[in-house]
Amino acid sequence: MKYLSGEDAVKVIKPGDRVYIHGGAATPHYLLKKLAERSTELWNVELVSISLQGQSIVTDPQYQNSFRMNSLFVSECVRGAVNDGRADYVPIFLSEIPILFKRNILPLDVAMVQVSPPDKHGYCSLGVSVDIAGAAVQTARHVIAQVNPRMPRTLGDGIIHQDKFDTMVLMEQELPEVVSGNPDDEISHRIGMHCAELVENGATLQMGIGAIPDAVLACLTDHKELGVHTEMFSDGIIPLIEKGVITNQHKKKYRNKTVTSFLLGSRKLYDYVDDNPAVAVLNIDYVNDTSVIRTNPKVTAINSAIEVDITGQVCSDSIGTYHFSGVGGQMDFVRGAALSEGGKPIIALPSTTRKGESKIAAFLKPGAGVVTTRAHAHYIVTEYGTAYLYGKNMRQRAKALINIAHPNHREALEQAAFQRFHNYEFERTYY
Repeated sequence: MKYLSGEDAVKVIKPGDRVYIHGGAATPHYLLKKLAERSTELWNVELVSISLQGQSIVTDPQYQNSFRMNSLFVSECVRGAVNDGRADYVPIFLSEIPILFKRNILPLDVAMVQVSPPDKHGYCSLGVSVDIAGAAVQTARHVIAQVNPRMPRTLGDGIIHQDKFDTMVLMEQELPEVVSGNPDDEISHRIGMHCAELVENGATLQMGIGAIPDAVLACLTDHKELGVHTEMFSDGIIPLIEKGVITNQHKKKYRNKTVTSFLLGSRKLYDYVDDNPAVAVLNIDYVNDTSVIRTNPKVTAINSAIEVDITGQVCSDSIGTYHFSGVGGQMDFVRGAALSEGGKPIIALPSTTRKGESKIAAFLKPGAGVVTTRAHAHYIVTEYGTAYLYGKNMRQRAKALINIAHPNHREALEQAAFQRFHNYEFERTYY
């Protein structure tokens, strides 16, 4: 196929079009730059994506009359635009996003993706971000592919023949890299130890990126025969694979392979998965399908939260009315793990914010979004221990959660629990 310039490729986009933007570390920044250069010719162009990485030029205030982001997950580079009212947020389970495209709920006029160069048979790879991109390529009226030699060729559902692309643009760029938090800080390490105690040998893991997931992984070096079936694969998993801790031998789905839907981390990670047959990068509506997740043994899903109230309601996407992230795949894996034989859904979070406020709250902040309901919550972990909520009544839940709250906040939480449940267990001398 003949390559076009970026300028010529984006000319297909017209006012009022809905355009999908490849997300994660596959964000096609070169194409976005060329699209921004056409801003004076365009208006009311809707941009749809999940988590974009790097600086998103098209969400700058100067382009607000030309482009409006309709985000399926509020990543850092679109957070300001969403909360300022210059962009929108669609709360939706990650597993169900492909339905929006396939059923024409959000029909796509154009999809802009970033791929590896064609192999000798003409096949490219969606590389580090297959997730919802496969459905976008399948359904969009016109597909523009930025061909990037720095994009790893991952194996799985992201292998697409170049004939599927209407336009191809050759541009080599470094992929965005994300450095995890410090897994050695005391709080993350203590949370990691508590979570690791819940992981059994032969378990199937799901976890994300950051200091807490990396701390958990660092505490698993003495475990045996673990598997991985996760929506996101980050650097912390590699050492456990290399040490033989992760073998994937007990999984029922894609046995002996590490399964993920997208990758986010360092260049080392991207090089590791390049043409690696031991890693399967698959569509999100398969990876996050509860009926698929539950077939694997002892699924242990470790996810984070912004705050948890004393009844077990988990807020993960907002700080009050301030949109911070998204629904994502938390509920997909919380439910899948709960239904797995021996499975354990875990919500792990520090007991306090950086400002010292309690993340175990008497009530969620006004406007906070409940991502995981109290009926779905099983294990809540802070640096002070583990609260097991499943099958517990409201009073028992409050007691368990107060026990893992920061000591500076337990008295206030006990007072709030007493006022709410009128039970002597929370009554103290200050009443």
